[in-house]
Amino acid sequence: MAKDLELVLLLDCYGELLTPRQRELCELYYNEDLSLSEIAETQGITRQAVLDSLRHSEKLLRRTEAQLGMAARIRRLRRCLEEILKEAQDMETIAQLARDGLELL
Repeated sequence: MAKDLELVLLLDCYGELLTPRQRELCELYYNEDLSLSEIAETQGITRQAVLDSLRHSEKLLRRTEAQLGMAARIRRLRRCLEEILKEAQDMETIAQLARDGLELL
């Protein structure tokens, strides 16, 4: 099972909708980067039980995102803020060049 890093954001946004057990397994898998076997061993359950829980949790998280779109808004906001930061840095560079030019006069 390949890890989908988008689910880390979905877990941050909607993790409270999962049962405590589902949330714990997702945290171990996505945030702690444990394998299915490692989780199964530490939790005293089968690897298949871990996989089933993760799949069920992923389905709920994706369905909720499709309905609410909070993670998509967060990604768009992040891109906008990064662009603002880039532009602000460019303006500071231009302002510094102007100050340097004035000093030369």
